[in-house]
Amino acid sequence: MEASTLGLGLIIGLVIGAGIGFVIVRMLLNKSNQSKIEEINQKADLAIQEARVTAKRIVAEAETKSDKLLSNAENNHERIKQKKIQEAKDKFNKLRSEFDSEKAQHKIELKEREVVVADQEKELKRQQDEFKQRIDSIDSKETELNAVRDNLDKQLKIVAKKKEELDASIEKEISLLENIAKLSETEAKEQLLEAVKGKAESEAMAFIKESMEQAKATANKDAKKIVIQTIQRMAAEYTIENTVSVFNLDSDDIKGQIIGREGRNIRALEAATGAEIVVDDTPEAIVISSFDPIRREIARLALKRLVADGRIHPARIEEVVQKVKEQLNEQIVEIGERTVIDLDIHGMDPYLVKMVGRMRFRSSYGQNLLKHSIETANLCATMAAELGLHPKQVKMAKRAGLLHDIGKVSEEESELSHAILGMQICEKHKEHPAILNAVGAHHDEIEMNNIISPIIQACDAISGARPGARREILESYLKRIGELEELAMSYDGVQKAYALQAGRELRVIVESEKVTDNYAEDLSFLISQKIQDEMQYPGQIKVTVIREKRATAFAR
Repeated sequence: MEASTLGLGLIIGLVIGAGIGFVIVRMLLNKSNQSKIEEINQKADLAIQEARVTAKRIVAEAETKSDKLLSNAENNHERIKQKKIQEAKDKFNKLRSEFDSEKAQHKIELKEREVVVADQEKELKRQQDEFKQRIDSIDSKETELNAVRDNLDKQLKIVAKKKEELDASIEKEISLLENIAKLSETEAKEQLLEAVKGKAESEAMAFIKESMEQAKATANKDAKKIVIQTIQRMAAEYTIENTVSVFNLDSDDIKGQIIGREGRNIRALEAATGAEIVVDDTPEAIVISSFDPIRREIARLALKRLVADGRIHPARIEEVVQKVKEQLNEQIVEIGERTVIDLDIHGMDPYLVKMVGRMRFRSSYGQNLLKHSIETANLCATMAAELGLHPKQVKMAKRAGLLHDIGKVSEEESELSHAILGMQICEKHKEHPAILNAVGAHHDEIEMNNIISPIIQACDAISGARPGARREILESYLKRIGELEELAMSYDGVQKAYALQAGRELRVIVESEKVTDNYAEDLSFLISQKIQDEMQYPGQIKVTVIREKRATAFAR
């Protein structure tokens, strides 16, 4: 840059000098006087000096401008460099944040899978132990069967020997009768047959009477023996199902974030899950309350994800709850499939398998419905085997035992009892007629027509009658809560209804397009009046109607 500026100045000076020289030559050619020539030389020298000064000034200005442009270029370069560095840092921080979030999510999923694997290993060990016990039982029965076979062979030999003696005696009697009575062989046979027939009938009647009396005397004892043997081969642990779950926190600092500004987050979570979230002074814990175990599980899993992610706001809550519901549906199917595999039941319709999985999140009088159904199935199979039924009937009894309470987890709204509803569901999905009768008759609502039905009824009673297995008050409470929600859902425009605080509050969410603000007030009054007229409840019930208007647009 400096060299080009200096060259420009020199060129300008040479041009000016050439011009002045041309003037001087011109004057010399015109033969001007010497004084004028000297004057012109002086002027030329002065012009040359001025040209040099001008050239130097131009060069200096050019150098100044060059330095300024260079400084500006360096400043721009530094600013662009800093901007690019900052953009790179921001992108790195964003990628790292996303990586940490995915890493935390993977850790959560890994822990959940580890729990599932541990449960599967535990269940596999239990099956191995049970299989070993069955093998030992088969060996024992085989030994008994061999002893019975040997005894039977001995008795057959004795009978054959007695038959030979009897034939010889009959021939002797015939010969004697012919000699004494002078009768023909045919006549003698007729008289002998009459005598033997009368004696045989008398002995047969005596034997039948004796057998019936002996059967009556031992029937109760044998029945108790079969029931005791069946129960002894089944060992089940029971824990009464509660209506609350406790979600543990690493620190109490997260409670404020869960509640949100003016309670927005906790209200959104309660509305999305239908469970009551209780945040109180309990250190490092939040209580999740709902009569429906599925709602409690959805709320627990959603809270777990939200706390791990750290982003807690109403839109994120709805998104996470929806994902958890989808995950729970997959988990329900997996539980059903694992249950039928563990029980060695094959060919069951996928819908029934899903219903079996739903039993995991349903209780009957405080007794977990899936555990009760599995125990009933095993009891039925054991009792059927003890009664000497065919192996196919034993498998059918186990299948009926698992499905006997399927009507309690039906997704259909029906006024039928769970036994009849379960029978209809099984019939719809092509179960065997004997299983249909066993499911429908286990509470004596239809007539039993096969040997499996009374086995199901007896084993259902045995499972429910174990000490500590059930709690009667809980079932009536759950029924009242369910009826409370159904009552609210019967009104037009009601989208969702949730019973909270053990049934002391009914929260009703309505559709803003169908229900106005004024009608929302009237609706709360109508529901409260209907509750007073149709239901029995302790204390009072608070009815809250929520109407929310949402506007959504997309920027494209």
